[in-house]
Amino acid sequence: QVQLVESGGGQVQAGDSLRLSCAASGRAFSRYAMGWFRQAPGKEREFVAQISWDGGNTYYADFVEGRFTVSRDNAKNTVDLQMNSLKPEDTAVYYCTTGRFGWAASSSSDYTYWGQGTQVTVSS
Repeated sequence: QVQLVESGGGQVQAGDSLRLSCAASGRAFSRYAMGWFRQAPGKEREFVAQISWDGGNTYYADFVEGRFTVSRDNAKNTVDLQMNSLKPEDTAVYYCTTGRFGWAASSSSDYTYWGQGTQVTVSS
C-alpha cells in the first residue's frame, strides 16, 4: 500500500510563491519517478512536472515557463514543487503521483498511485 500526502497549499496573491511537499510511504520511493499534476475546476487533470528516480532528469509542462522547480529527497521520501511567480490561472488542486518506472512522461497513464491533493488558490 502506497501513501502519498501532499502539503503546502494555500491562498496567495499573484506573484507570490508556494512550496508544495509530498511525503511518500509504503514503496521503494527511490526507484520510481515522481510527478505533479493539477486539476482546476471544470477542467481535466493536467501534467505539471516530473522528476526521475535519481533526480537527474526533470521536465515541465509548457505553461510552467521556468516558474516551478521540482526536487526530491530520496533519504526522506519526499518530493517538492517550488512554485514562484504564481498566476491566477495556477489555481487548482495539485496532486503528487508515483511513476510506474524510474522515468515517466506527461501522461497520467504513466503514473500509478496518487495523493489526495492540496488546494492552491491564487488571487489577482
